[in-house]
Amino acid sequence: MKIQFLNPPFMKNYSRESRSPAVAKSGTMYYPMWLCYAAGLAEKRGHDIHLIDSPASGLDGINLYNKIQSFGPSLIVMTSSTPGIDVEGSVAADIKKQMPDVKIVFVGTHASAVSEDVLNKYPAVDYVAVGEYDETISDLANALENNSEIKNVNGLALREDGKVVKTAHRHAIANIEELPFVSSIYKRFLNVEDYFYSHSKHPIVTIVTARGCPFQCTYCVIPQVMMGHKLRERSIEDVVAEFKYVKENYPDIEEIMIEDDTLTVNKERTIALSKRLIEEKVNIPWTANSRADVDPEALMWIGKAGCRLLCVGFESGEQEILDNIQKNMKVETYAPFRKAAKKAGVMIHGCFLVGNKGETKETLRKTLNMAKRLNPDTAQFFPLMVYPGTRAYKWANESDFIKSNNYSDWLNDEGLHECVVSTDKLTSEELVQFCD
Repeated sequence: MKIQFLNPPFMKNYSRESRSPAVAKSGTMYYPMWLCYAAGLAEKRGHDIHLIDSPASGLDGINLYNKIQSFGPSLIVMTSSTPGIDVEGSVAADIKKQMPDVKIVFVGTHASAVSEDVLNKYPAVDYVAVGEYDETISDLANALENNSEIKNVNGLALREDGKVVKTAHRHAIANIEELPFVSSIYKRFLNVEDYFYSHSKHPIVTIVTARGCPFQCTYCVIPQVMMGHKLRERSIEDVVAEFKYVKENYPDIEEIMIEDDTLTVNKERTIALSKRLIEEKVNIPWTANSRADVDPEALMWIGKAGCRLLCVGFESGEQEILDNIQKNMKVETYAPFRKAAKKAGVMIHGCFLVGNKGETKETLRKTLNMAKRLNPDTAQFFPLMVYPGTRAYKWANESDFIKSNNYSDWLNDEGLHECVVSTDKLTSEELVQFCD
């Protein structure tokens, strides 16, 4: 079956697969990584694939529809986002007008979290693939191609007799090594120059070495809605092989970004990966997401292996807030971690998230003072954005702290984040002013 994978048009550089979708002030533009992984698996399982990233390429309107029609898909897989859902529903409707027989399935965090709402509101959407969707898409394509019963495809939401029903739960992929290198899909369908991470060198290629996060942070949408909390790791050999693939096939690449929720969660694996990169003389800089509790020995090894920078969620200087957001972290670990990173020659991009449960003007000052003491090489201060399906959203919604449930209000006219959380202690305007 021909399957069109589509990151639909919206604003130029709308970073839909970011954990917090928007047009970023920094110019950051994420790869449509999850879409690409699913495309790779579908092709591996015998389907004909095509992929378009409209916000990155600028392809929209009649040119986009002509390109899709030229490919002639029977199934279109479209990624969704909370602030862009109305636009995504409109794009689906436009496609259906021109290709009434094509089936459209929405994927991604927003559609997964509120699948019933999406199917009720956007009639052009035939299905929602809930959660981690790689295998769901391949199975759905097989069922459509063979005229099999769609309800036997696990992980779907669909309409039946005017009502939305869900099929059996889709278990996460146990062996993620069966997924092709995502960098090989980028190579065929995307222009790497279009993607940019403000804390990293450019151009860059983004991969993951594991899926799932064992931690329970209340605000983090991807583990709660899509990938789950069970850590599933690729082998060291497989990861190093993709590093080599990137180096050989992207001669102009300056860096690899490891977009695992927390690469450094397993000390032994972190050291083993570092040692193998050194042994194999891969010699390409890389960046990764991390917590602020990495063992000094692991820091030393990743520094030797080419890790230039860790992107670290410090979030708050107030222990009560870290406890409220279930960060499972102690403020007193931050300074020793920062010192050890400096000693290892690893730069730190510090992330600070304000507006969480318990936030006051005093805790904002504590966070800023802590950030100054830590003195990360780069930093971002970010007002809390709560997304359906997260415990942070449930807390804010039940507390009546969300100013608007019209998701399009969560962006301003330029596509930048519009903070919609105003607590009993701090307004959204005060949170944004502090971050600015």
